[in-house]
Amino acid sequence: MPKYKRILLKLSGESLMGDKNFGMDSEVISQYAREIKSVTDLGVEVALVIGGGNIYRGMNEAETGIERAHGDYMGMLATVINGMALQAGLEKIGLFTRLQSAIKMEQIAEPYIRRRAIRHLEKGRVVIFGAGTGNPYFTTDTAGSLRAIEISADVILKGTRVDGVYTADPEKDPTATKYDEVTYQECLTKNLRIMDMTAFTLCMENSLPIIVFDMNRPGDLKRLVEGEKIGTLIH
Repeated sequence: MPKYKRILLKLSGESLMGDKNFGMDSEVISQYAREIKSVTDLGVEVALVIGGGNIYRGMNEAETGIERAHGDYMGMLATVINGMALQAGLEKIGLFTRLQSAIKMEQIAEPYIRRRAIRHLEKGRVVIFGAGTGNPYFTTDTAGSLRAIEISADVILKGTRVDGVYTADPEKDPTATKYDEVTYQECLTKNLRIMDMTAFTLCMENSLPIIVFDMNRPGDLKRLVEGEKIGTLIH
C-alpha cells in the first residue's frame, strides 16, 4: 500500500525545458507523464501545480515597463499553457485528466471549484491546477500550498533539479551537505529557501509536510509515495 493516498505534485516551469533555453521538451513531458502514471497505478490520487518560468517569468518593471500585476497575469497564462502540455502528455498514455483554471477560460479549462476538484480526484482523474491563485503577487508555490490544503492532500511533493534541501546551493558550493529531515522552524532559522515565505507559512500553519526531491531521476516519485526515504522531508 502506498504511504500517501492523495498528493500534490509541484513542478517548476523551467523543469519542462530540459536542455533547451526556452519552451518545453516533449521528452521531459513524456517522462513526467510516465512517472505520474506509475503512482496513479498504485491508486494514489494526484493533483498538479506547475510554474510558467519556461515561457514567461515576471521581470523587473524598471527594465520591461510592464507593471508587476500585469506581468503576473502573463505568468498565470503561461502556467495554463504548461498545464495543457502536461495534460496532453498524460492523456496520451491513457490517464484521465482535468485542467482547472483560477482564471475563467471555459473553452480550454474548467473553472477552479474545490468540491469538483476533490470529486475528480476520487474518481481517479489527475487534476491540474492552472493560473496560480488567480491573483497577482502570489507565486505558483503559494498556489500549490493553497490547493494542497484545500483538497486535503497528505503531502506536497516538490520536484526539482536537486535531490533535496542542502545547506547551500549544491550546484555552486561543492561542500554543501544534504538534510534528510528538517523542521519548519529550522528552515526559517537557517534561511533555507525551499518556497517563498507565503507558501511556506501556509504549510507550516496547517502542518502540511513538504518533500523536496529530484523529479528527473526515474522511479523516485513512485518510491517516494511507497514510503522510501528520498529527498528531504520538511515537517
